[in-house]
This record gives sequence, structure tokens and C-alpha cells, in this order.
Amino acid sequence: MNKVIFLSRLLQERDKFELLLNRVGFSRRMTTKGVSGKLSIKDLLADVLAREQFIADRLNEILHGDVYSPSVSHRSLENFESVNGYPDYESTLFEKENSRYSVASKYRNIGVDDIVEQEIATYGNILAAFEKLTHDQCLDHDLYHRTAEHTYKSYRRTSIEINHWLQSIAPESY
Repeated sequence: MNKVIFLSRLLQERDKFELLLNRVGFSRRMTTKGVSGKLSIKDLLADVLAREQFIADRLNEILHGDVYSPSVSHRSLENFESVNGYPDYESTLFEKENSRYSVASKYRNIGVDDIVEQEIATYGNILAAFEKLTHDQCLDHDLYHRTAEHTYKSYRRTSIEINHWLQSIAPESY
């Protein structure tokens, strides 16, 4: 993998994700619970935002020569989340099952438009940081895989859930 191929894939996956969100449309549909368990599309977007913020911060740390170490104790895991506002997604102690509900609760009082605005800005930060990184930095820090995991793989997982929900609420054709 190289940066040109990776960035092209990221942009293509992002376009697909945004087209799906545009298909969803109205804000009331974005806040309807039940898309994935008790979560709404707004909640799922908050999770995408948190994952993107996680990797954006790691990319910036690498650019500035800082070193990220995944949390190795439950106390450090809790401290990481309280300091950063999102889970330590790469810690072996991170529990994936309930993380979306935890993130959703933090964004409960933030409007859809604000989440979308923050998410778009964070995505832009990822692109800007990634373009500054050298190919060797990307390889040394496994950034092609890590960035994919927190961006377009997250878009894909979320898109599957949204598409399934959209199909389930579509009027039946006779």
C-alpha cells in the first residue's frame, strides 16, 4: 500500500458514506432510535466521529514525535477516556460491545448538525495530517491499517446498519 492508493480508497469510501447519509435526509430520521439496537443514526455518527478523532489525534502525535501507548490498566483506560473524550480504541482492555452506547450518551445533548460539523472537520484533519506523513512513518506506525480501521471500515460497518434499517422501514411494494 502507498499513500496515493490509500487516500484514493479513503476518499471513495467517504463519498459512499456521505451519499448514504444524504439519502437518509431529514433530521428527524437521523434521531430515530432503532437503527442499531436502541441507537439512532445520530448516535452512530457520534461513534464515527469519536473513532475519527482517535486516529486524527494519533496522526498528529506521530507528526509531532509523540508516542501513543495503548492503556494497559483499567484505571489508565478510564483516564484516557476522561482526558480525550473518546475511548482508547486500540487498548486490549477496550470493550467494543458497549462503546457505542457510551459515546452516544456523551453526545446526547449535541445536535445532529453539530455532530456532522465536527465529524467533517475531524475528517479534514485526518486528510491533512495523513498527507504530511512520510511513507516510512505510515509503515513504521501501521497507519494504513490503523487509519482504515477508524475511518472507512467504520463507515462500512455503519453503512451496513443504516442500509438494513432503511430497508426495514421502506414501504412494502406490492
